[in-house]
Amino acid sequence: MKNITKLLLGTIIVTAAACSGNGSNGTADTDSSKSVMSNSTDAAIDSNKKELESKDSTELKDDAKFMVNAANGGMLEVTLGKLAQQKASSAQVKEFGAMMVSDHSKANDELKALAGTKVITLPAILSNDKQKDVDEMAKLSGADFDKKYIDYMVKDHKEDVEEFKKEATDGKDAEIKAFAAKHVPILQHHLEAAEKAQAAVKK
Repeated sequence: MKNITKLLLGTIIVTAAACSGNGSNGTADTDSSKSVMSNSTDAAIDSNKKELESKDSTELKDDAKFMVNAANGGMLEVTLGKLAQQKASSAQVKEFGAMMVSDHSKANDELKALAGTKVITLPAILSNDKQKDVDEMAKLSGADFDKKYIDYMVKDHKEDVEEFKKEATDGKDAEIKAFAAKHVPILQHHLEAAEKAQAAVKK
């Protein structure tokens, strides 16, 4: 699992220049740039609270929390999807895992790019609870993995759909709302695919 964490650290870290503060030579100085990263989900949320308060942008706190949770969830989907490709015995579960890696990697890239245009810090590694889920899943293989993983994916995507719908409706930032709205149908497709795989695994 250390290798997975190192891989995540290498792929999630994003550095974004702040909107203002470029020097006269056209390059941003150290004090005028912000690194959009944090070692943990909780640290990222805390960093966003402090940054938004300092800029009188408290109305964006919920949007920032949504983005942090989405980043954490996206990293989880990719990590577990890779595990599914290695450990699943069902071809349908393996295919689902491959779809998770492909679709959520793209979504993660979009999220990082969006965070780079906002005063929002994203986590660089999985939260402790998500990492615990990964560690437990990594101990399984074959049919045992298939059932545990696909049950988890059904539950997780039901929660994701609701969270993204809420942000698409109640979010304050137009671009973050648009991101959420764009991904609702994608997550619904994932949920449907997970439920189909779940039914197949139970036969």
